[in-house]
Amino acid sequence: MSTAASDSPSPLPTDGAAAPTRIRLGVLVAPDVDPAAAAALDPAALAARLDAAYPGLAWDVRVSAEEVGDDDDDSLDLLEITRDRMLDEDWDVAVGLTGHALVQGPHTIAEQVSPVHSTGVTSLGLAEGDAPATVERVVARLLGLDPDEGEPHADDVRDAVRWARQLADDVEHRAGESGASFAGRVAGRNARMILGTVRANRPWMVAISLTRSMSTALATGALTLLTTDLWMLSAEYSGVQMAVLGALSIVAVTLSLVVGAKLWERPRRAAEREQVTVFNIATVLTVLIGVLVLHALLMLVALAGGLLLVDGDVFEEVTGDPATLWQYLKLAWFVGGLATIGSALGAGLEEADDVREAIFTRGSR
Repeated sequence: MSTAASDSPSPLPTDGAAAPTRIRLGVLVAPDVDPAAAAALDPAALAARLDAAYPGLAWDVRVSAEEVGDDDDDSLDLLEITRDRMLDEDWDVAVGLTGHALVQGPHTIAEQVSPVHSTGVTSLGLAEGDAPATVERVVARLLGLDPDEGEPHADDVRDAVRWARQLADDVEHRAGESGASFAGRVAGRNARMILGTVRANRPWMVAISLTRSMSTALATGALTLLTTDLWMLSAEYSGVQMAVLGALSIVAVTLSLVVGAKLWERPRRAAEREQVTVFNIATVLTVLIGVLVLHALLMLVALAGGLLLVDGDVFEEVTGDPATLWQYLKLAWFVGGLATIGSALGAGLEEADDVREAIFTRGSR
């Protein structure tokens, strides 16, 4: 049975400021949660805590006692279940609470959040605070704050409030509008939230997290660096050709990750269209930035390898061009591009859950 915070109107500001934005928060409480902890989740009291923490917002809290997955579901499964419930109920933010520890691969964790999905799950059995404090902590992380860094700065709280307002502010649908036009309006209206989501996803860590892609890329780079035919190609390629090679390699890996891990979502109903569009834009930007970082790292490795392994006299004898720094940079760019393309093969070997975990979620041990 669900309970809700009082629907009585929030008091309006007396200084002429705009009325507070109402944010819908759903809290799912699994049956294995300690009854005393579940009883402490009073919707009105929790709403009051959040109202005080985020000036300008009025929280409408729903607490529902129901299953949040099975005991053998991992944290990503629980996130998906909680998000589906959020979409069904048209909430803006959702938090799932369980009594047992969460499992992420071989690790046991206390908390798993996905800012891009506006969803988090946490184990009350491993939480440091009581149930209301735990929910407040997860909400903070979903709005781009880091509770581990202590009391947030006033500017950070304002950013979190703007993020929440964008979650609650729906983009109107226009009859006959193309998907590209709608996506452009969604991106313009939610630009700050999308960029904040991408930053929370830490895209620069994606390449390091995907070990199969990285190992395949390094192996490809090592093989191509010592192939003299590629020295001649790199020496002959123009700047435009090198740029095209780099762009193709980056696009190839980005598509491999997005398609292979089934990261692109389609709305199941009209009410989900905006949120799914925000998710897809943030997903593509996250993966693209991660691949750009991968490409840059591979190019630096190739440059170091070229300077160490490619003898200047041999290079000049093979290519007919002196082994200048420019030629080494061109070779590094060429090899880095091919290695990036090679990482697309490794991306095909990655487990879909590993890719989603690397891109979207942040766990807490």
